[in-house]
Amino acid sequence: MAQSTLRVVARLKAKPEKAGELRSLLSGLLAPTREEPGVISYEMLENKEDPTDFTFVEEWKDDAALDAHFGTDHMKNALNAIPNLLAEELDLRRYSVVG
Repeated sequence: MAQSTLRVVARLKAKPEKAGELRSLLSGLLAPTREEPGVISYEMLENKEDPTDFTFVEEWKDDAALDAHFGTDHMKNALNAIPNLLAEELDLRRYSVVG
């Protein structure tokens, strides 16, 4: 059986007064991340009923590709800035497809 790709769901909940700033920061990750080796898809969603709620739905070739993503300059910079913007801790989950 061929190895399945890695699926990631990352949820970020902004402080209400920081929602615009977080949205801008996260939007800036889209283009450089989509150019990374090993990324298959990288989408950012905003909750239609709660503008402080953002979710990334991602697909990566494997864990190594995602781990390399966290070592890029754009991710390191974002991860340094994000904690001051969040109302809740980052919720990052890794999944494999089972069916």
